[in-house]
Parts: sequence; structure tokens; C-alpha cells
Amino acid sequence: MAALGFSAGLPLLLIFSSLSLWLGEAGVERRAVTFFSWAALAYSFKFIWAPLVDRLPLPGLTARLGRRRAWLLLAQLGVVGAILGMAATDPAQGSAALARMAAFAVLLGFMSATQDIVIDAYRIEIAPPAWQGVLSSAYIAGYRVGMVVAGAGVLFLASAWGSSKGAYDYAAWGAAYATAALAMAVGLVATLVAPEPRVPQAAVPRPSSAHGRLLAVFLCAVAAFVAVFWGVGQGWEPSEAGQATRGPLLTLALEALRLALALAAAFGLGALLVRAGVASRDAARETWVEPVLAFFVRHGWADAVLLLAVVGLYRISDIVLGVISNVFYQDLGFSKPDIATAVKTFGVVVSIAGGFLGGVLATRLGVLRALWWGAVLSALTNLGFVALALVGPERAMLYAVVAADNLAAGFASAAFVAFLSSLTQVRFTAVQYAIFSSLMTLLPKALGGYSGGMVDALGYPGFFVLTTLLGVPVLVLVSWVGRRMAKPASGNVPTA
Repeated sequence: MAALGFSAGLPLLLIFSSLSLWLGEAGVERRAVTFFSWAALAYSFKFIWAPLVDRLPLPGLTARLGRRRAWLLLAQLGVVGAILGMAATDPAQGSAALARMAAFAVLLGFMSATQDIVIDAYRIEIAPPAWQGVLSSAYIAGYRVGMVVAGAGVLFLASAWGSSKGAYDYAAWGAAYATAALAMAVGLVATLVAPEPRVPQAAVPRPSSAHGRLLAVFLCAVAAFVAVFWGVGQGWEPSEAGQATRGPLLTLALEALRLALALAAAFGLGALLVRAGVASRDAARETWVEPVLAFFVRHGWADAVLLLAVVGLYRISDIVLGVISNVFYQDLGFSKPDIATAVKTFGVVVSIAGGFLGGVLATRLGVLRALWWGAVLSALTNLGFVALALVGPERAMLYAVVAADNLAAGFASAAFVAFLSSLTQVRFTAVQYAIFSSLMTLLPKALGGYSGGMVDALGYPGFFVLTTLLGVPVLVLVSWVGRRMAKPASGNVPTA
């Protein structure tokens, strides 16, 4: 699981922070960089094609490797191909090269999100609930190391091989990305040597011709989404004067409307194709509707809503703060080397330790108790940022705050992953977990977009106190779930 976590964490920063620095050194204007935000959509909407990953067999691969490892190998090969495609593209060569880079970034996001779907399903199916805490902590540790390699590692290589701001060298960046593609061998080897999970035969969908038609409907819906999203964006692109007058709230509203229109087009076309008989209605229902209904039937509507509320709010305290944490460090007067050393290196090591601690305690104390303590620690450690804001740029205080924050984040993440794993059913492992993992960041990230305005209104100390208070409803919800699940009629979430 640590090796698979490494291969899951590696692609993320190759799409975002590392790529943005590459584009900046290549002289790409800041407005054009937003073109690459398409790549992030795959992570938010992976639950849409997760049912296909659950149900579609891969010709030649599924028979040899099994349902999970076949898809895992395909996704990892897709990740390697996308990274190599980016490495072979120089974004400084004009709009055509920039469009190719964007296409490879979108492909990387799609294949990486698909890899996440399969790894999550694999982890849940390979071991009983009592082991999920340990497995999730190993996965998170590998994931963090993968992010370090893709972030600090790629930047170090590109710099060491001769590229810098004002002295751009494509060969350095290309070689650094090619090295990252080579590092994916860790995950590929793990996929080839790992055992296939043993699940009841009744839980494995049987191959049928309906699967190919479902795939066709999905691809047509994706094409509709891309066409509308891109077309509307072209029509709404403001002039330079318009950009100056368009405020952040109006921009956010327009982008949300743009996304809603694209999603409506995709779902609408998919529904029309199903009605037209391109795909079986029964097959579409089994693929996309039954996994959701099964969750509500299993837990009951009242408990299901309560559990989804916990999923959607659990990470709100640390995600909202994390959006602006690096800006806070800079505003306080810390240098970039100080931030890189304290946050990107020391903080990652501490978060790995916190992840293992959370996994062990989830196994020893039970998932819900570990979840409650994770929520407490995530909220309380935010008060350390208040102290840092009042003290100023003291390096010892910075390390203390980073240590506490990352220890709590690692602990809470491991406990939360174990909790999500306990909610899924083997029959719908991939799609249900994909829905949970998409839901858990939706509201926190949306609220985090306003963190700058909150700081302007409240100041940093007031903002950090607010993020602490955001954790209080989470504690209430987790305690409520604990009481509900303790009743014999509602005992669907394991406590150990």
C-alpha cells in the first residue's frame, strides 16, 4: 500500500505547482495557466466513471491480472504516458505546444484519478475493516513521499540541470519530468507482484455487451462536457479592460455557472442516449444509480444523511486554513527556504508519523474514537497559528506549529480514510468510495476560496480562531454518529 500510495501521490503536483513553475519560467502568461485547471476536474468528478471501473472488464488484462490489478496497470501506464508526453513538449514553442501540454495535463489528471479509484477499492477489498487503519496510514505515507518527489524533487532536478527564472532551459524540465515518469516504476512493480483481492463471486459483475454501450454513452457525455465548458469559456473571455472591472465574486459565479452548464450538457446527453436505446436502461441504473441507492438502503435515509454530513464537513477546519497557510508564512516574514524546509520537508515527515499513529489507534481504539480525536486535534492545532501570528517570524515557533499541524493532519487523515473504507460495500467499492472522496473536499475547498477575504476582514488571528470554531460542528456530528451507530438497529459502521 505504501508503494501504491507513492504512485498515487506522484502525479498530483506534476499537474499543479511544479507545472505552474515550469510554465512561468517558459514565459507563459498567467492567464494562459488557468487553461490547465481542466486537469483538476477529473479529481472532483471521478465518481462519474468509477462505476465503469467497477464493472468493465479489460480485454486481455482482466483474465490475466484480475479486475482490480488490470485497471490499476492500465491507469499507471496512462500516467506514465501522460508524464512522458509533457516531458516531450516545450510550452515555450507557441500556442500549439501549449495546447498539447494542456491535453497531456488533462490526460494525466484523468488517469491519475482513475488510479485513485482503483487503489481505494483495492485497499478496501484486500483486508478486513480491522486492518484498514494500518493500510490507510501506509498509503498516506507513500502518498506524501510521492508528493515530495513530484514537488521538491522535480524542482531540485530542474534547477540542478540548469533552468531558472530568467534562464529557461526546456531540456532541464523535460529531463526532470521524464525522471518522475521513471519513478512510477515503484507503483508498476507493486501492481504486478501484489495479490488480487478475493471477493465473493456474486460481487463481481459479469462481462456483457451492455458494458461497451455504457462506455460509449460515457465518452459522448465527456465530449459534450468538454465542448460546452470550452465553448462557454471562449465566449466569456473578457477583454483586458473587462478583467480589471470583473471582481473575484463575479468571476467565481461565472465559472460556477460555466461548470454547471457543462455538467448539465453531459448528463442531459447521457440521459437522451439511454432513452434512445444506445445503452440499456437497466444497465445504466445498475451502474450509476444502484450504488447510491444501496448506501441509503443499507444505513437508512436518516443515518445516511448524517454520515454524508460527516464526510462533507470532517476536513473543513484544516483545508480552509491550508489554502492560505503559505501566504501567511510569507506575510509573516519567513523566507522561501524557511518555508520549504519547515513545511515541505519537516512537515511531511511529521505528517507521515501522524498517519501511522492514526492508523494504529484506529485499529486499537476503533474507527469512530480515532475519528473523534482526529477532529479535536485538527481544530485545536489551528490555535497554534494564532500564537505564531502574535509572536512573529520566530523559526522555533514555526517548527512547533508545523509539527503540531501536520501531526494532527496525518492522524485525522488516516482515521478518516479508515472511516470512509468502513462505509463502502464490496459490491460497489470503487464508486461509493469515489463519491465519498469527492464529497469530502467539495465544501471545504469552496469555502477556502474565500479565505483571503476572511483574512482581510478578520485579520490572521481572527481567521485562525474561526477555522478552529469550524471544527465544533464536526465534533457534534461525529459524536452523534457514535451514538446512532451504538444502537443495535443502526450498527453499520464498525467501531473496531
